[in-house]
Amino acid sequence: MPLKTFEDLEVWKRALRLAVEVHQKLGETRNFVLKDQMCRASLSIPSNIAEGHERDSRQDFIRFLRIAKGSAAELRTQSYIARELGVLPTDDCEHVAQETREVAAMLQGLIRALTPPEN
Repeated sequence: MPLKTFEDLEVWKRALRLAVEVHQKLGETRNFVLKDQMCRASLSIPSNIAEGHERDSRQDFIRFLRIAKGSAAELRTQSYIARELGVLPTDDCEHVAQETREVAAMLQGLIRALTPPEN
């Protein structure tokens, strides 16, 4: 089945679930600066996938997928900081870190599939 919308992309679905999880896990924290940064990074991943897909340009889509991949790395880094500050328990940190690694790998695979071979 061809992909008609960004909602058809498994990586978008997974990134969306991750964003919801991050918001839920940080719901009660009083470290508002870190919470805001982590929530923004988590929102950026599925949002950039969607925006890039809707641009109707392969090059734009690839560019936005790379931005989403960068946001995944940003969120992973922030989860480690949150663990060290006691904002996130180790188990939650490891879960977020693993999810960001897997989403980033999925994004890289999609980027590779969309990138035309060099001559």
